[in-house]
Amino acid sequence: MALEICVKAAVGAPDHLGDCPFSQRALLTLEEKNLTYKIHLINLSDKPQWFLDISPQGKVPVLKIDDKWVTDSDVIVGILEEKYPDPPLKTPPEFASVGSNIFSTFGTFLKSKDSNDGSEQALLHELEALENHLKSHDGPFIAGERVSAVDLSLAPKLYHLQVALGHFKSWSVPASLPHVHNYMKDLFSLDSFEKTKTEEKYVISGWAPKVNP
Repeated sequence: MALEICVKAAVGAPDHLGDCPFSQRALLTLEEKNLTYKIHLINLSDKPQWFLDISPQGKVPVLKIDDKWVTDSDVIVGILEEKYPDPPLKTPPEFASVGSNIFSTFGTFLKSKDSNDGSEQALLHELEALENHLKSHDGPFIAGERVSAVDLSLAPKLYHLQVALGHFKSWSVPASLPHVHNYMKDLFSLDSFEKTKTEEKYVISGWAPKVNP
């Protein structure tokens, strides 16, 4: 039974892959496991009824596996790992939460209008923690030489961080975090990432309503 996945279509361009990092995480997992799948681009501002029937909350990604539709990227990644264990992508438990607060602190800083509210420092604190992990462990990835689930979760979020903060705040990851820079470069150069990333302009159009509501 062929795998099918519903992911976000680009804002204003429903025929192009959209900017949802959770959708890309699921796509990255499918690609890294060399699985064949059919993709459905969902216009989240005009959701088709068949999609609402399988995802009543209207959220993406949604994966069809064994004739059942499954929501939530955490659940999807777990099911794919269990059903298709080779190549293994499971992250050792001690590394599974590395970088887990980067996306939320990025979003807060991106939407902040007050330069003194501490949101930039909160993001820097999380990036410094990632830098320290990468510096003190053999890499290039979080759990070692091979990419794992935690990397596939972080890659789209770091891409959003780079593109959105660069565009809306002219901000970039400080040069004082060289391991983070190298890590991002390694992630963004993965074949699976190149194949599943949205264009930068769609990251920008996706965040624009949240930055300037």
